[in-house]
Amino acid sequence: MVTVYGEMEKGYNEICNMKDNHPDMLMDIGIQVMDAGEPLNILEEEKETAVLLLDGEVTFQWEGQSADAARKSIFDEEPTALHAARGVEITITAKGKAELLIQKTTNERSFASKLYSQADVGTEIFGEDVWDNTARRACRTVFDYNNAPYSNMVLGELINYPGRWSSYIPHGHPQPEVYFYRFNRPEGFGAAFLGDEAFKIRNNSAFYIPGGPTHPQVAAPGFALYYTWMIRHLKNNPWTSRDNDPRYTWLLEKDAKIWPEKSK
Repeated sequence: MVTVYGEMEKGYNEICNMKDNHPDMLMDIGIQVMDAGEPLNILEEEKETAVLLLDGEVTFQWEGQSADAARKSIFDEEPTALHAARGVEITITAKGKAELLIQKTTNERSFASKLYSQADVGTEIFGEDVWDNTARRACRTVFDYNNAPYSNMVLGELINYPGRWSSYIPHGHPQPEVYFYRFNRPEGFGAAFLGDEAFKIRNNSAFYIPGGPTHPQVAAPGFALYYTWMIRHLKNNPWTSRDNDPRYTWLLEKDAKIWPEKSK
C-alpha cells in the first residue's frame, strides 16, 4: 500500500506508528520539519530511536556529546544519523530550516549510542554492467544486523537513477519494511510493486511493505528517485538476506541474455 503526502508541515508529520497507523510495520516513523534555533528533545523509555538528517544543518546532542551535521542534497551526499537506545535523551537543534526522519521501535536491549557520520556511511553500486545498467542504483546502509546486531531496526537510503529499477531482482523477506520517497522534481513519479499489485509513487510517498511479498521499484525517465528504507527485525528472525523470486533468478546468471534471439 502507498500513501501520498503533500508538503510536509512544520512539526512532526507521521508516517506510521505501532499503535493504530499501519501497526503491522512495527515502527514509529515520521518527518520532523524544524525552523532555525528550534530544539527537539527525544526520550523514549521503551523504544530505540534513529534520527536521520534529510536536509539542513543541525546539532546533535546525546550523553554529554555534541556534533554538527549539514546536508544540502539527499541525492549527492551521504547521510548523518544518530542511533540511541531506550532511556537515552537526545536533543537536535536546527541551525537553519531542517528536516529529519525519525524511526523508532521497541527494544529491551541497552547499547552505546552511535552517530553515523557521512564518512561512516559508504555508497555501494548495485546492478552495474548487467541488464544494460537498467537496474544500476546507489545504496547507502546506515546500520543493519551486520554493524548493529543489538538493534531491532535497519536504516538505509537508495538512489534510484531516472528510468531505472531498484529492489531488483524482485525479492521479499518476512520482516516488514517502509519506504519513504523523494523526487528531484515535484512532478516526478514512478511505480512500486507489491507482489502482483502496482502503485504510483510521487514525492513524499510512503510504501508499506508487509512481510512476504516482493517489492521492486522503478522511476520514470527524467526523474531521480530517493528513498529511505526501514526494516523491523522480527523476534529471533532478523533481516539478514533477501528471498529472491525464483522466477527471476536466471537474471543473476553471468551474461544472462535479456533480448530474444533472432528466429532462424
